[in-house]
Amino acid sequence: MSMYPRQPYQGPPEDPHFGRSGPLPREANPSWMGHVEPENYRPAPGHQGRPVNAVVPPEFQGAAVRAARTRGGLLGLTVAGSTLAFLSLFLVVPFLLSNTGTAGFLIGFLASLLPLSAVLLAVYVIDKWEPEPKRLLFFAFTWGAAVSIAVTLLIQPFFVLTFQFSDVPDLQTYMATVQAPIVEEFAKSLGLLLLLLFARRHFDGPVDGVVFAFTIAGGFAFTENILYFGRAIAESASPASDFAQVFFLRGVMSPFAHAIFTGTTGLIMGFAARRWHTGASVAAFVVGLLPAMFLHNRWNSMGQGFLVDYILVQVPIFFLAVGGIILLRVAEKRLTRQRLLEYSAAGWFTPAEVELLATLGGRRTALSWAGGYGRKRQMKEFLKAATHLANTRQRILSGRDVQLHQAEERQQLQRILALRAAVAA
Repeated sequence: MSMYPRQPYQGPPEDPHFGRSGPLPREANPSWMGHVEPENYRPAPGHQGRPVNAVVPPEFQGAAVRAARTRGGLLGLTVAGSTLAFLSLFLVVPFLLSNTGTAGFLIGFLASLLPLSAVLLAVYVIDKWEPEPKRLLFFAFTWGAAVSIAVTLLIQPFFVLTFQFSDVPDLQTYMATVQAPIVEEFAKSLGLLLLLLFARRHFDGPVDGVVFAFTIAGGFAFTENILYFGRAIAESASPASDFAQVFFLRGVMSPFAHAIFTGTTGLIMGFAARRWHTGASVAAFVVGLLPAMFLHNRWNSMGQGFLVDYILVQVPIFFLAVGGIILLRVAEKRLTRQRLLEYSAAGWFTPAEVELLATLGGRRTALSWAGGYGRKRQMKEFLKAATHLANTRQRILSGRDVQLHQAEERQQLQRILALRAAVAA
């Protein structure tokens, strides 16, 4: 099947010539992240209207080539999450104030904004290719900052009662190395499970899993830092030096610790999202907790040899996480490009237009052109819709709930036409 036809394919959405048992077209599997089994492949539905006109003039297209889920569900999840977060504050805020005092709470709150900013900046960079709805990111953050803290506080006493301890140090060691990794990772990742079950349209794969996990973990670390920073001030004879020490340890050396822990769960759940199966999602939640708990345990178990462990173990883990995220981003872009090329073969986009939609250079060129004509907002919507369409096609090719996703695909293709008209108007 040609990837660059001069005329759009005029056949029906399911052309018998391209039967499900036929060979895969060239580059149907552009990366390991979007692997398609031959029996699940089907061509993109043909565009039965006139050939589409590119929304950007050819001279801009050439520069680009060289540079190369329902609303009601979201609203319900947002309302439920906001309600839970609000109720959680009646438990979390008194707990923080009782441990930090008013002055410690205020200073801890302000100081915690700095490491939080680093995590949220990372989320912004990772999420830039296919931005998630702000209401879902808000849900993720409030879940981490309030609900997961409240869940931890509620479960923690019952968890401790099941064990016996000989002395206080024994209890403290157990709390740090066993209780905290299990309870905290469960509480944080429960928010991921809710997102996967109730916002499936926007939980498309491992990159989305990492984005949501980092946001939840950033919220959790924010509240936890208030506790640690504030307590360093309230309970110390030399608050300035103790605060500086705690801030350096948590705010400078390890602002991404919780993000990396929970990020492993989000990564595994994101791969499960590609399968689009509730049972697989729940199983991925359970399996994904294991590496998160292990990494959390290893971090909290560092004692007298902390600096050596930090340099030899934690720093490599951080750079491994960065490399993994870069690899995911590259795979995501390749997958978007290939799926849009398949729609181009069916007549929905011109080949040069795919380069505009599926490369960073092309997107910058398209936005620059649209901004000059006062249509930058419409172009942003067009870019977002095309990326979402590519993800929907990937779900169709996974072989699960095909008819459901094909119905969504038809709606999205009609929206693509409307957005194209708005950009070109």
